[in-house]
Formats: sequence, structure tokens, C-alpha cells
Amino acid sequence: MSAGARPWRLALIVCGAVVVLDQVAKAAIVAGLDPGERIDIALGLELARVSNTGVAFGLLAGGGEGLVLAVTLLALALLATLFAREPERPYGWLAVGLIAGGALGNLADRVRDGAVVDYIDPPMWPAFNVADIAITCGVALLLLVQVQRERAAARESPPE
Repeated sequence: MSAGARPWRLALIVCGAVVVLDQVAKAAIVAGLDPGERIDIALGLELARVSNTGVAFGLLAGGGEGLVLAVTLLALALLATLFAREPERPYGWLAVGLIAGGALGNLADRVRDGAVVDYIDPPMWPAFNVADIAITCGVALLLLVQVQRERAAARESPPE
């Protein structure tokens, strides 16, 4: 296997793991809770079976299925393109795997049910799921890696 293929393989493994974990968690919620049912966990945090027609954290809800699908597919295409340009970027495979896995996990719900199952419902924040957590962590990791690269480049460049 070439060195360039390794990051892609790792990203696919992470992506697959996120999709499986997400779908198993959602299946457990669907099997255990009726739509709209809530269970108080602690400090206002609830398990709740909520249908989300938007993207992560309910963004673009009510925007229509076509818009949400187009935004998801466009984001995945952009992510794949950026990753293909520099697959050896440190932890890029992890960030891409998390984001793609989360997007595909939510997309599976949308295609199957017309909405995403959210179930972690903290106070004063929209309900979310494992896929949303993966997307958020992946984006945060991409940003962190980029900031570290820019700082390293600034230290290496001579002062003017």
C-alpha cells in the first residue's frame, strides 16, 4: 500500500466506525423511546427522541429536503477535495473520517426516515446525536491543526 493510501484508509475506518456507532445509538433510542418522549438524566440533560429536519443542531430546518441534501453532499465533496490535495496533513484523516461519518450517519436517517433522530438534549441547546458530535469534533480538529500549522510557519519564516 502506498503512503498516500494510508490516510484514506484510516479516514474510511473512522468514517465507518462513526456511522456504525451513530446508527446503533439511534436504533436504541428509536426502540426505547416513543417520539417526543423524554428521560431526565441529570442537571437538566435529557434523553429525548426528537426528529430533526435540518442539518447539525437543527440548522436549515424547514429549508426543504433538497436544500439539506444539497448542502450535505456539497460539504462532503468539498471535504474530499481538500483532503485529496493534502492527505498527509497531520490528523487530517481523523478529522475527515469524523466529519464524513457524521454526515453519512445523518444522511442515512434522512434518506430512510425523512428526518434525523436526535436524542441528547441539554438545557438551552438544540438536541443532537453521535453524528453531530463527530462532525463538531472533526471541524474543531481541522481548525486546531490549521492554527498549529500557521503558527509553525510563522516561527519558521524570518522576521521582516
